[in-house]
Amino acid sequence: MSGPVIDAHQHFWDPAGAHYPWMADAALAPIRRAFGPDDLAPLLAANGVDASIVVQCRSSIEETDEFLAIAAATPFVVGVVGWVDLTDADVGGHLDRLQRRRDGGKLVGIRHQVHDEADADWLSRNDVRRGLAAVFERDLAYDLLVRSRELPAATAVARAFPHGRFVLDHVAKPPIASGFDQTWADRLAALADCPNVWCKISGLATEADWRDWDAERLQPAIDHAARCFGADRLVFGSDWPVCLLAGSYDRIKAAAETCLAALGAAALDKVRGANAMRAYRLTIGDPGC
Repeated sequence: MSGPVIDAHQHFWDPAGAHYPWMADAALAPIRRAFGPDDLAPLLAANGVDASIVVQCRSSIEETDEFLAIAAATPFVVGVVGWVDLTDADVGGHLDRLQRRRDGGKLVGIRHQVHDEADADWLSRNDVRRGLAAVFERDLAYDLLVRSRELPAATAVARAFPHGRFVLDHVAKPPIASGFDQTWADRLAALADCPNVWCKISGLATEADWRDWDAERLQPAIDHAARCFGADRLVFGSDWPVCLLAGSYDRIKAAAETCLAALGAAALDKVRGANAMRAYRLTIGDPGC
């Protein structure tokens, strides 16, 4: 590696201290407990990962404050993708307050669970776009948490903000368990035509059958993402601890690297870290991990 290895998508949470509506499903019981930096640190060290970006889990600006404090106290956490209400008329003021914090420099992006909105065109709403404008005015990235249904709106908004930086989470969650989906593939290709969008190779094992998957099952989706985005706009993320529903951290990382090996060593280096640094404008010296 010519630079730090970065896990660009991981989470921390504690269901005893906050409400996570998406955790209500009984199938998620194995991860319905606290996960924090002390749980992740040995996994990163064992897998040669130097740094991570912690990503929002709930629609809460209080969580964003908590994550910034964690990042300040945790050397390996080099960035926070937080949450603000994009529809709030004072979204700019909220972002300014976050960035003025002593640890506000760790705020690198904003995310919302768009795929949980009833409106497939939520990203096209005027109030949402006003909020996105405020995000980009402050030189922050925006993570797109969408499925195939929302990809057309995501493409439209990426075109509307050509100077904004967008990062697509989980390759837009292709339905791997049910087979290759051409609609998803076509819509992903349309989004990839926007040069200001990066794509995270993350969260794919949990879109497969949790009990019956391997790298070969993930390969078609990753191959398609690689064809669409190219080696310069792919980013690795573990989606830990959600990924534990399907496999260990080690297994998830190994499967992604197996699937990406065909890109070659130089390209794989970019996916492991350099692309995340560009997408989130990270400056990393000694990650301390």
